Amino acid sequence: MRHVSHNGKGFVIVEGALNQPSVPASGIDAAPRRPIIGVMAFATYLPEQIQDAAFIAHASGIPEDIVRTKMGIDAKHRAGPADQTSVMAVRAGELALERAKVKPEEIDLILYSGSMHKDFYVWSAANRIQYLLGATNAWAFEVVALCTTNVLALKVARDLMTVDPHLRTVLICGGHRTADLIDYRDHSARFLFNLSDGGSAMLLRRDYTENVILESSFITDGSLSEDVTIPAGGTRQPTSLETLRQGLHTFHVATPEHLKAGLEGVSEEHFVSVVRQAVQRSGLAPQDIDFLAINHMKPSMHRRILADLGLRDDQSIYLSEYGHIGAPDQVLAVELAAQAGRLRAGDLVVMASAGLGFTWGATALRWGGQTDDLHKHRGVVGAP
Repeated sequence: MRHVSHNGKGFVIVEGALNQPSVPASGIDAAPRRPIIGVMAFATYLPEQIQDAAFIAHASGIPEDIVRTKMGIDAKHRAGPADQTSVMAVRAGELALERAKVKPEEIDLILYSGSMHKDFYVWSAANRIQYLLGATNAWAFEVVALCTTNVLALKVARDLMTVDPHLRTVLICGGHRTADLIDYRDHSARFLFNLSDGGSAMLLRRDYTENVILESSFITDGSLSEDVTIPAGGTRQPTSLETLRQGLHTFHVATPEHLKAGLEGVSEEHFVSVVRQAVQRSGLAPQDIDFLAINHMKPSMHRRILADLGLRDDQSIYLSEYGHIGAPDQVLAVELAAQAGRLRAGDLVVMASAGLGFTWGATALRWGGQTDDLHKHRGVVGAP
C-alpha cells in the first residue's frame, strides 16, 4: 500500500503500509518518493460570438424546443476570424499564467491539448503557442485524444513530471473551433450540433499541494473509429473540386444505425467505469466524489450518469449555455463550479470525457489546499 507523509515542505508519497512511520528521506533503504503535482490555475477563453437555440433551430430545421430540451443547447460560443485555434489556446494560457502569477519563462513544457482542426494542415500548434507565449525555456508537443485530450494530458503531464525532475512547471493548453466542421443540413451528425468553440489551459507545478492530480482511467473501443468522420481531406479521399461540391468536409455518420447500436448503453457504462476506476485507483470510493466535471451531452444521458454514480444534480454543472467546446469542457465546468462556491478544500473532483473514435477517460483531483490528511475520506494515495 502507499501512504502520505509530510516532510515539512509538502506532501510526498512513499511506499509502505498505512499508519507506519515515515520512511527516512535519505539512506540506502529509503523508498523512492513520488512528487506531488498540483494545478496552479485553470482558465478558459470563450469567443464573443453566440449562436442560440433559435439560430440552430433555423439552420437545422429542428424545432427550438427540441434543441433546448432534448439536445440541451440554449446557446454556444462561435469563433470569429481572429479566434484561430492557436490564438484561443494562447489567450487561455495567458490567463492561467496571470492567475498563477507565473512568468512564461518559468514554463518547462507545453502540451497542446486542442483540436486537430488547426490554423494550418499538418502543422504543430504547440510550437506556435510556445513562441506566442514567450515561453523561451519550454519545449512543446501535442497530445491527441479528441475530446478526451485534457483528461489524458493531465495524466501525461503528471507522469512526465514524476519521472523527470527537470520538469517543474507544465502548461496544458489548447484551442477548439470544431464547430466549423458542422453542416446543420446533415442530420446524420445531429448529435454533434452542440459543438462550440473556445480554449482552455491548466498550469501544473511540481510540489504544489493544491488541486493535486490523483489517478486516471481510460477505455478505448476502436470498433467505432470510422463511424464518425470527415469523409474528405485525408489520404483516403484527398481534397478535390468534387469533394468540395459534394460537401464532404464536415462531420458525417455513414451508418447511424451501426453507431447507435455500438453506443447504446455502452457509452454510459464506460463513462461510469472510468470515473469509478480513477477514483478507486486513487484509494477512494465513488461515494467520495464531490464534483464531476463532464463534457456536454444530451441532458438525459447526463442525468443517467449522475444517477449511476449516486451523484446529485448540484454535484455537476450542465453546460447548456456553452455547448460542447471539446476538451475544454471539464476546465470550464471546474471554473464555473469554483466561481459558484461549489468547491471546497479537500473535495474530490473528477474530470471525465469521451472522444470520438471512441475513448472514454477520467482523472481525479483533490481540490484546493491540503487537509491534515491529503485525502479527507481515507487518507490513501494510489492503488494497492
